[in-house]
Amino acid sequence: MATLSHDMTLDILRCLSVNDLLRFKCVSKFWCSWIEDPYFIKLHLSYSLKTNTNRSLIVRYCKYQFLSVDYDSPKTTRSLKQPLSEQKKYIQILGSCNGLLAVEDDDGRILLWNPSTRKYQVLPSTEIEFPSPPIRCSRSTYYGFGYDPVSDDYKLVRIVQLLGAKDEYFHSEAKVYSLRSNSWRRIKDFCFYFISYRQLGFLANNVLHLLAFKTPESSKKDLVGFDLRSEEFSLVELPDFCLDENIYFDVKAMGGYLCLSATYWELGDIVADVWIMKEYGVKESWVKLMSSTYPDLLLCSPSEVPLAFSKNGDKVLFHFKLNRDRRDSLVWYDLGSKRIEEVGIGGVPIVYDVDLYVESLVPLNQKPPRVRKKRTSTSKKKFCPERGKC
Repeated sequence: MATLSHDMTLDILRCLSVNDLLRFKCVSKFWCSWIEDPYFIKLHLSYSLKTNTNRSLIVRYCKYQFLSVDYDSPKTTRSLKQPLSEQKKYIQILGSCNGLLAVEDDDGRILLWNPSTRKYQVLPSTEIEFPSPPIRCSRSTYYGFGYDPVSDDYKLVRIVQLLGAKDEYFHSEAKVYSLRSNSWRRIKDFCFYFISYRQLGFLANNVLHLLAFKTPESSKKDLVGFDLRSEEFSLVELPDFCLDENIYFDVKAMGGYLCLSATYWELGDIVADVWIMKEYGVKESWVKLMSSTYPDLLLCSPSEVPLAFSKNGDKVLFHFKLNRDRRDSLVWYDLGSKRIEEVGIGGVPIVYDVDLYVESLVPLNQKPPRVRKKRTSTSKKKFCPERGKC
């Protein structure tokens, strides 16, 4: 029987799921070295992103329980063990990129975690270098996580601001963590003002984004982008209708695009529009994706921005917090027929948080130590680099 060439084998392996690839590492040291090769890891990730495969939803409920949900088959779920193997620890997801999650526990520890490979890395702590603030002072924090393809590095941004009650005091500090160097460093201060006490950035076009004010007195929200390559802040132009004070809007990322939801009154109806920026940084490229007066779509959270497109792009997935039935729900909105279909996920309570991530083999710098087990037999042990049974 003829053997497959190296290129043909890699072409087949790149189409497989991460779970299958982890099992195939047990076949031989040769296969293991192929699958762990950085070139193949990037090849597999690139294929997943281009074909919209290996996508999953990570659902967090009861503040510390995690569930991985197959994006294309929501009834296929599996529970995830917390990193550090500590149960009942409150964990918040700070960002998701290429299969890595940046998370923070209730002790203030920040970790990078790959749920697919079950590997994690605890980030070094870094102090907030503020001078002594006045007694009455509000504190705001921003986190954003993303990938810089130029330096081939994953970066976590943290911005902390202190603002006096009467704006008599202001201090801002911005730091960036680099996975490649495993260290934090101070960068240029952020000259805008946060909208809420805690914000999470969203990634589009390798730029992290957040909504902020130019001044504390400003009533107009601006979209600010942080370029992960140049590490510079800049404004991203929004559609002109965002200047209308009677329109409530929010911005997130969906399918690599900036995505804006706008809610307003029109002829006695509440209208919800969704816009996407087709060409990043070009104001004229904002196009309306959908518009609806559906009460079922609005539910009790009309500002919700959709999570993702379906694989063929004809549907949009929404996550609504506490709808009319006083429970969270995931729904598909068909862009053609404008019909709504609820997504049923078993095993979750009425309230939960959800994030989208792509399953990947992206490694981390450090690996949790393994406990060596004593061999109880003189027979040869099968080679297996992964934990558990092959």
